[in-house]
Amino acid sequence: MVEILKIGFLRLSLVDLIDILIVSLIIRQLYIWMRGTIAAQIFLGLLFLVFLSFVSEMLNLKVLNWMLKFVSDVWVLAFIILFQPELRRLLMLVGNNPLFRLVFKPNVTAVIDEIVEAVAEMSQKQIGALIVIPRQTGIRSIIETGVPIQAKVTKELLMTIFFPRSPLHDGAVVISGDRVEAAACTLPLSAQLKIGNFLLGTRHRAALGLSEISDAIVIVVSEETGTISIAESGKLTRGLSPEGLRKKLLSELQAQDKSPKEIFEEVSQSE
Repeated sequence: MVEILKIGFLRLSLVDLIDILIVSLIIRQLYIWMRGTIAAQIFLGLLFLVFLSFVSEMLNLKVLNWMLKFVSDVWVLAFIILFQPELRRLLMLVGNNPLFRLVFKPNVTAVIDEIVEAVAEMSQKQIGALIVIPRQTGIRSIIETGVPIQAKVTKELLMTIFFPRSPLHDGAVVISGDRVEAAACTLPLSAQLKIGNFLLGTRHRAALGLSEISDAIVIVVSEETGTISIAESGKLTRGLSPEGLRKKLLSELQAQDKSPKEIFEEVSQSE
């Protein structure tokens, strides 16, 4: 162990320095998250008690050590009770972290069910909708044209966004994993004006336009007829039923979500 500092009985190695740095960064980040709340003051008080405990241990102050040990026996329970709102907020921040979501992938089927239920109801009520599901091609520039949402995908949220009187209904919603990334996003319009005898409206042209420049799946609900369509790879599939939409999304998104090992096993079984 490399020793980098020695002051009397106090010895500091490289590992100790790294340990102190990591703990300092954690404490700093926790304080930033709690800053501006009552819990921040309690947090500073707890840090003072920890520092006091360290000093009393170092100086062998027996009575003070006994008092601090008595406090430490119940500090975990007290911490959970006092910091309940902040702990919930911290867990939400961790859950929203892209790295965390990469390691713990969301349940694709559950997300699809929420989307299909919302689309089915909007189709029945003839509420126009435009839902983008990116795949490999990044569409960050599209997301940045909208209003950040960063909320879990639910039928209720999608219905609220596309409600005709909602300020966010006129545009596209972008869904990534199990999160609604943004709403009211602007999509590029396709140069196509007609497909056969079908005259394309703005929503359908926007869906086709994005599918022509990316591998995203774009779901469209017509405001005039309630027809459900999917734009993919520059092609528009119209007249889907909710069950047909569900099967299409499952076949496309579950295939994308599979690991190379699962794909290899499927190929081996088919042979």
